[in-house]
Amino acid sequence: MKIKVTELKKQLKKYDQKELIQLIADLYKTNKDVQSYLSVHFLGEEAVLELYNQTKKSIENEFFPEKGFGKLRLNQAKNAISHFNTLTKDELRTTDLMLYYVEQGVEFTNTFGDINDSFYTSIEKMYEKVTSMCQKEESYYQTFEDRIKQVVIDTDGIGWGFHEQLYELYSEIEYIYSDEE
Repeated sequence: MKIKVTELKKQLKKYDQKELIQLIADLYKTNKDVQSYLSVHFLGEEAVLELYNQTKKSIENEFFPEKGFGKLRLNQAKNAISHFNTLTKDELRTTDLMLYYVEQGVEFTNTFGDINDSFYTSIEKMYEKVTSMCQKEESYYQTFEDRIKQVVIDTDGIGWGFHEQLYELYSEIEYIYSDEE
């Protein structure tokens, strides 16, 4: 059973400042999410950048670990991205991490050969999120334009309709921004 936020607030009002500080310090010691959240809150950009680099490394580790072969636990990589976004609310870096996930998936396929349909579907859905973010924010498109195009180039020759799907998503966004010129 979980305590509701209203009840939590009611209980916390009974504590004095010293007790609240101790409670928060205890939470910090026992929970990595609390550590990350409070670090981002109090340290700002420095903590966001460190968390970004950790998240990027965890994505890479699912595809290309330092030792052995990638485990391709795609849900873990996607959860790391989601966790980063939840803690930081940094949409630009979250989009960058999503694109990095796609790039790692494409590189994995080009390195080790054909995977399976669910793998490609996961990569396609993430690419679609990236292109959707780029459609909403032109500055994102300008930031990631070369990379989102390179992904499509790098998928040429990959089966399962993978290249065609990414090409279609890329063409939609390319059409939007080519019209503005």
